[in-house]
Amino acid sequence: MIDMNYIVATHNKGKKAELERILSAVGIEVITADETGFVYDEPEETGTTFAENAYIKAKAACDVCGMPAIADDSGLCVDYLDGAPGVFTARWAGPECNSGTNIKKLLSELDGVPHEKRGARFVCSMCCVYPDGRTITTECSCEGFIADRKMGDGGFGYDPVFLMPDGRCFALISPEEKDAVSHRGKAIKELANKLADNQ
Repeated sequence: MIDMNYIVATHNKGKKAELERILSAVGIEVITADETGFVYDEPEETGTTFAENAYIKAKAACDVCGMPAIADDSGLCVDYLDGAPGVFTARWAGPECNSGTNIKKLLSELDGVPHEKRGARFVCSMCCVYPDGRTITTECSCEGFIADRKMGDGGFGYDPVFLMPDGRCFALISPEEKDAVSHRGKAIKELANKLADNQ
């Protein structure tokens, strides 16, 4: 068990739920900056990689709260689109976009592309920054394909169009099943192990 609380540097409820679910299983309690009374304004993601953006967010939350802070930067990389949307995953369809408009743009970009050329992967970089300057990072990915239409309404983000190699859609499996195979699930578990080793 890890006797320390960690700030989660996100306002994304779905992402926070995943972090809580996986980290609590290994004895790590996470809270948001909002829950501590601090005001955490997510910084501009100026990094060119997921790892750089994860660090930027974790460092900002750590500086504001004075507590160890965990952040992730995740994205979808599609082979046919030369790795796009990549670090622009969350805002791919423009400044006022949401999951629905992002998925609509993705499906439009892949219209008519055969299944075998729709390979893609979710990537997740996790970063924990401590007030004393220590930094712990992990990065994991999850391979799959982009469906030709939305399937289900579970999960969040691009989950309704992401197919695992066995054909199951992220939006149609249980949170526990997703945690076992997803990019974020694997990265959080790796981070949890590293946090335990650094106590």
